Amino acid sequence: MPMLSNVVLASGNPGKLREFSALFQPLGVKLIAQGTLGIPDAPEPHPTFVENALAKARHASALSGLPALADDSGICVAALGGEPGIHSARYAQAEAGEKSDEANNRKLIATLAGLRDRRACYVAVLVLVARPDDPLPVIAQATWDGVIVDAPRGEHGFGYDPYFYLPAEGLCAAQLDPVRKNTISHRAMALQELLAQLRNRGLIA
Repeated sequence: MPMLSNVVLASGNPGKLREFSALFQPLGVKLIAQGTLGIPDAPEPHPTFVENALAKARHASALSGLPALADDSGICVAALGGEPGIHSARYAQAEAGEKSDEANNRKLIATLAGLRDRRACYVAVLVLVARPDDPLPVIAQATWDGVIVDAPRGEHGFGYDPYFYLPAEGLCAAQLDPVRKNTISHRAMALQELLAQLRNRGLIA
């Protein structure tokens, strides 16, 4: 396979596009949001992050004819048995009918009311396929540990970032400078692993 140049990002999330583009652009790789190519979101029926990420990558590659990068990420809260987990992006949708960061955060804080254990981790699984039937997809995974706080802090980031407190930083994820976040987040760590694998295969410089 030749070195990567144009890659479809199998996501419609503008926050993810910004973060990934900032990390891929210096490598000469252009990320193209699937929505700009008219590609709809793929179904995510699987019980694990890795299976859903692989399904999304294959879907985007099949409809674009290009290599595709997908991630499946979310937040796993210890006291909730790992929930919201794979349901993180639509955690509140079944009850409130609303798919939004605000609704998801409201539900999470309400569910944790009265619970002392606030440990949580962000999870990111990245999958890159050269083609839809790629027999050797590149898969990388990382976690980012923190605790859930009751009141939001910060204006950066997205998702659960305003409530995800990082003891080592003394800040919530939404308070981090974006450059700092792109260095230490779950997605950044998974991406570094992904890039190492891509270099080993000669797909990036």
